[in-house]
Amino acid sequence: MAGNPERRAALVDAGIAVLAREGARGLTFRAVDTEARVPTGTASNYFTGRDDLLRQIDARLHVRLAPDPEVLGRLLAGPRDRSLVTALMRDLMDRATRDRSGHLALLEMRLEATRRPELRASFTRSVRGDLEGGMEFHRQTGLPGGDETVTVLYLAMLGLIVEHLTLPGVLDDALPGMRVPEGLVEAIVRTIVPAGQPPPART
Repeated sequence: MAGNPERRAALVDAGIAVLAREGARGLTFRAVDTEARVPTGTASNYFTGRDDLLRQIDARLHVRLAPDPEVLGRLLAGPRDRSLVTALMRDLMDRATRDRSGHLALLEMRLEATRRPELRASFTRSVRGDLEGGMEFHRQTGLPGGDETVTVLYLAMLGLIVEHLTLPGVLDDALPGMRVPEGLVEAIVRTIVPAGQPPPART
């Protein structure tokens, strides 16, 4: 396998763009080469097969969609209350909107995982790891609510992101006077996250 890390990253990003635009069936090495504007056959020198490319797309998306450490640091300078959770969820929504292709590629990965058992196993571990990481972050930072809060918040925000990125018209004016998606983010946090202090840490 070729070992140029910059070229590999560019090819994986090209794969994300193809996956988001064309779906899993359109994700071919030729399409990736075309998207990356490299000679035909380049992608085949970097990935052992389509499953390898999908696994590397999964890993790359974790980097692309992660919070900016500087933004996270500024947010965590505030009180550990529901308003901080709202700010964190706003940042999540902003990142989803800015990198629409990345999140659409994640949705395509979910669909493809329903058809490919090996991908389903690895992607399940990856997404479960994200959820457990969110629980641990919530505990370590002393945010209000426990693991159940984080799980329900995760499900609600996932639903909002999917709807907003795919069928935004469904949400427009559904609740008169509520801004989409900003007002819905606030409503989700207000409904799910308790206003009080977090429960004692587990021992």
